[in-house]
Amino acid sequence: MANIKNLQMWKDICTNNHVSINKSLFGLRTTAVFKPTGSIIDARVMEFSPADGEQLMRILCSPSEDIPQTIGNFRPKPISNGNFLAEVCTSRDGNFLAVRLYQYSQLNYNASTGVLIFEGEDARVMKQLF
Repeated sequence: MANIKNLQMWKDICTNNHVSINKSLFGLRTTAVFKPTGSIIDARVMEFSPADGEQLMRILCSPSEDIPQTIGNFRPKPISNGNFLAEVCTSRDGNFLAVRLYQYSQLNYNASTGVLIFEGEDARVMKQLF
């Protein structure tokens, strides 16, 4: 698990109306909660091969109604030192998912997509990938 505050998309998560940020332990611990269900949001950072990263980008850039068909049986395999990096935040109940994909170029990971937020059934479908 990654620290949610260390994600590059942290500010975008904070500005979402369906997410509340709770600080505890004298401000040393920060927890994000999906308001509609009260579920805690966990963060993960994963790296993928060029082939899996390109397929992920196609899926994330496709219209939301086409995503289930586009995903099909595709299940990307995380690797170390991949060309693509995904920051993923998911609620523990599966009703919220936020993702941003980055591609490695010029010695840095650069954003390939914006912050994409899925809720409800769309989030459960996208969670299959991560």
